[in-house]
Amino acid sequence: MKPFRYIITLFLCLSPLIASAQLTLSGQIVDGDSDEPLLFAQVALFEAGGNETITYTQSDENGNFNLGTESGTYDVKVFLIGYENKKIESLEVNQDRDLGKITLISEGKQLEEVVVQSNTIPMRTDVEGLVITPEQNLANVGGTLLDILRNTPSISVSDDGSISLRGSSGTNILINGRNSSLTQNLDQIPASAIEQIKVVNNPNARYDAEAEGGVINIILKRGEDMGTHGGAELTYGTRSRLNTGARFNHTTTKYNVYAGYNYRDWKGVSERSTFREVYEDNELLNQQGNNSDRRKNHNLNYGADYYFGKNILSYQGVYFTGEDSENNSLYSKMTDSETDDLLLQYVRQNNESETDDGYDNALIYERTFDDKNRELKISANNSYQNQYKTQNINIYRNASEATPENLNGREKALTDEKRYTSVIQADYIHPVNDRVKLEMGLKSTFRKFDNDYKYYQFSESENDFVENTDISNHFLYKDQIHAAYFIYSRSGEKWDISLGTRAEQTHVEGLLYNTNELNEQDYLNLFPSVQALYKLNEENSLKFTYSRRIDRPTAWRLNPFPDITDSLSVRRGNPNLQPEMINSLEVGHMINMEKASLTTNLFYRHVDGVLDYITLVEDGISYQQPANLNTGQAYGLEFIGMADLTDWWNINGSVSLFQSKVDGSNIGEEFVSKGFSWNSKITTDFTLPYAFTLQLVGDYESPEVEAQGRDFARYSMDATLLKKLMDNKLQLSLSVRDVFNTRNFGGYNQSNDFYQEFRAEWESRIALLSARYNF
Repeated sequence: MKPFRYIITLFLCLSPLIASAQLTLSGQIVDGDSDEPLLFAQVALFEAGGNETITYTQSDENGNFNLGTESGTYDVKVFLIGYENKKIESLEVNQDRDLGKITLISEGKQLEEVVVQSNTIPMRTDVEGLVITPEQNLANVGGTLLDILRNTPSISVSDDGSISLRGSSGTNILINGRNSSLTQNLDQIPASAIEQIKVVNNPNARYDAEAEGGVINIILKRGEDMGTHGGAELTYGTRSRLNTGARFNHTTTKYNVYAGYNYRDWKGVSERSTFREVYEDNELLNQQGNNSDRRKNHNLNYGADYYFGKNILSYQGVYFTGEDSENNSLYSKMTDSETDDLLLQYVRQNNESETDDGYDNALIYERTFDDKNRELKISANNSYQNQYKTQNINIYRNASEATPENLNGREKALTDEKRYTSVIQADYIHPVNDRVKLEMGLKSTFRKFDNDYKYYQFSESENDFVENTDISNHFLYKDQIHAAYFIYSRSGEKWDISLGTRAEQTHVEGLLYNTNELNEQDYLNLFPSVQALYKLNEENSLKFTYSRRIDRPTAWRLNPFPDITDSLSVRRGNPNLQPEMINSLEVGHMINMEKASLTTNLFYRHVDGVLDYITLVEDGISYQQPANLNTGQAYGLEFIGMADLTDWWNINGSVSLFQSKVDGSNIGEEFVSKGFSWNSKITTDFTLPYAFTLQLVGDYESPEVEAQGRDFARYSMDATLLKKLMDNKLQLSLSVRDVFNTRNFGGYNQSNDFYQEFRAEWESRIALLSARYNF
């Protein structure tokens, strides 16, 4: 029991003695099916027939509660998340009363709520995908959202922080179910601020049709238990890495307020190498780069809920600000593959500083009804992110060392990037009867991406930096997506089925200020979805899902101007890109036993107009740019298992196996590729004597197919030892990430004209000492 609950109970017991004689109302809250006691059930005393709260409390670990009050007539309300509310009306209290056992009935589960889970494992599966509870995974202590996703089945995180789901890089990432500009930098969101992550592999019509791979919904902490609660944590690690934060919430039957703050100071070093051979020109390029960086971020999430009658009005907010600094040196050497003659050599030093700030504000109205399955929700939110980057570049041409006497070139670049996202939506669920319900909704999304890039070169004649307008670039991207959806769901003793369709009207504008070129696109699409669940028995069920989806090209992919951070490896966009159209199908089996569960999914995905990056080499320079290829296909098998092997040992993990094929023959026969890939993630916990817990997390990702080559395999293991103190209120942990120092990235591209590969390694083996206190 929390300390504040003792204080509240003591206050309720003593204060009435001052004014008048106090009576005690007691009882026990139990589960209506199992008769097991229910912990933290909320018990509130109201004026009979009114909404004025007299007092409240929570049930203890045995389900028992005690309320002190004066003589009178009251309504007693009992509620607990996941159970139907209980109300005892016009209760006469003129002496101490024991209400005995009060049973709560579990809410009837609709199709999307049928889950397979283990109470001791931070993951469960349902008909749509996965639900992750980050706090129960020790490997996430002191980390960020990216660290959580690295430990999540089916998800891969690249070296630049981009996310892929079941081999697809097109994912729709939401915050509290909403589109937000803050998702552009996932490393800004601390793991301690996250309540839950929902991974939806094959979303129905309720979700945006955006993204090939599916939806990842990030639910931030709000606080729901009655009373005052909070906590604080501190993490300190090698290279003076620091992560600290605190959170607080206060909840009554009328309102809930909460806030959380996090400060992160993270440092790192890395190395990167590139090798390229151009066959016809006999060119061999070798590049070696080293990098050091430091990120300092402040993150604040806050909000409030106000309950009046059958209405709930909520405000949710997030604000962050940060400073990044980065220093990297690139050593390049090009030789003739036949004569070994030196063709080119230089050193390029880049010192970057970046400031980031952003916010997300949402206002939400919810209407509750006597029928718990009937819901109305209206929300409006606006988010903003601004990144301002300064680059100072020194170039040492015809030199192998960065010494002052070799300096013969200086450049400077300024990038001002702003992102805006506004969303208005309304969702309504109407139960026709006990078995049938209808869902419908409207949504409008407005996004703007404004990137102003200015590039300067130092002029010896003018003794100053002069802007190079051939490289400077101002690009404005805007889009509007207006959507409407309808879903019909029916549940029965054996079958649950959901049929839906979503219509989306899209308008896109891309304006290149330098040339005054305006690229506009308008299109209307329909996206049907099907979800079905067949219950074989209490332990076994079969599921089937289908959806049609779209993956629109991002602003970065559409921007045609090049990124020339490395003058020999240039990245540029393509303003003529068209969206991908995806058909996704999944069949699965779920078995839930007393101490184990296993979910098996067979999935297939077909993509028309697949978006992929291709590499072209022209005049000794490689250009990486996106293009629409003909088609892409992927099909595979996925296993997700969880088991309590003993009272002191549990394990959960996943294995995904899939075959991929990319057909880019519309560009050239060399852009046709196929291959088999697989990945696995395992987490196991050992409960040790003296309240110690040991957790090991391992993952492996095999080489993955791309249009012109493959990524290299990667694997790692993390270990965490945790000690609980003060009745579990205080937790101390020691973590070692990437114990064997094997986590790195690499890959190759190959065509008839060239072969190119890269490898990136960073300081991934780090030790972290953390302390967390909850009250």
